[in-house]
Amino acid sequence: MDSISRLLRMARLGARVDRRCLLGGATRMDVAAPADREAPFHVLLEGECTFQVGKTVLDLRAGDIVIVPGGRPHRVTTPGRGRKRGVESAPGEVLIGTRSAGDAGPPVIDLFCGHYTFDTGAGRLLFRSLPDPVHVSFGQSAESDEVLRMLSALMRREAEREGEGTAAILGSLSTVLLAMVLRTSRGEATKATLWTAAADERIAEAVEAMLHEPGESWTIERLSRAARMSRATFLRHFTRHTGTTVGAFLARARLMAAADLLASTDATVGTVAARVGYQSESAFSRAFKAELGVTPARFRRANIGAPGS
Repeated sequence: MDSISRLLRMARLGARVDRRCLLGGATRMDVAAPADREAPFHVLLEGECTFQVGKTVLDLRAGDIVIVPGGRPHRVTTPGRGRKRGVESAPGEVLIGTRSAGDAGPPVIDLFCGHYTFDTGAGRLLFRSLPDPVHVSFGQSAESDEVLRMLSALMRREAEREGEGTAAILGSLSTVLLAMVLRTSRGEATKATLWTAAADERIAEAVEAMLHEPGESWTIERLSRAARMSRATFLRHFTRHTGTTVGAFLARARLMAAADLLASTDATVGTVAARVGYQSESAFSRAFKAELGVTPARFRRANIGAPGS
């Protein structure tokens, strides 16, 4: 199993497209914060608009995807003169149809909005580790643009059909989009540093090795030798391509694996600690609680019988 597939499995990912927004000019749409363990996403199929979350303002074009891992409220604004109008929505069988209020003329954007759901363990750690927001422009690459066009056509077809299976199909397509985002390296289509998509093959191999075998004794010396780099060069390249240090990354990989084991097996806390590389159960419990806010034992009790476990 590749690292992206492994991450999505451990996160117990769910995906849902909630609404299709065909907005006219000079329109402002405010999106409230979602429920806990939900990360909103937006896929712009046509047109241009401005996206704002906190103090970050992004100019979106067709082929852009934005994910808000922290689940903060945000705003979408379409270009146009005059006072900004709001939106009005009408529920359909599967999707909520959203349009500009009043007479805004023909739509200037075609925007699909939805959210990803994830568990309280590995999923929370994964989404917390991503830039907030994540902005990827697939229209900049001929290969990714072709893939996105095919996905866009399928999404539009299902949205217009809106029948049996539509929700499942749109959810599956949204999961595909997330996988594409997570493997998109900095400099190709995103300005963010996504540790899931290290562009340097040697660093990517180190990332894959730590995710695949988090319990191994991964010293910097061992990793740098495997990457055929000096210690200093490896550390510099690792931080550049992942946005974090080797130590912080290994700790994250171990805790994600531990959360997955606690939710999906009956192994004792001590056994899980040893399997993910901790020398003592107490050290593991302290690290786990520091990151996830609960002890491993309490986390297990809360996640027994959770979907995907």
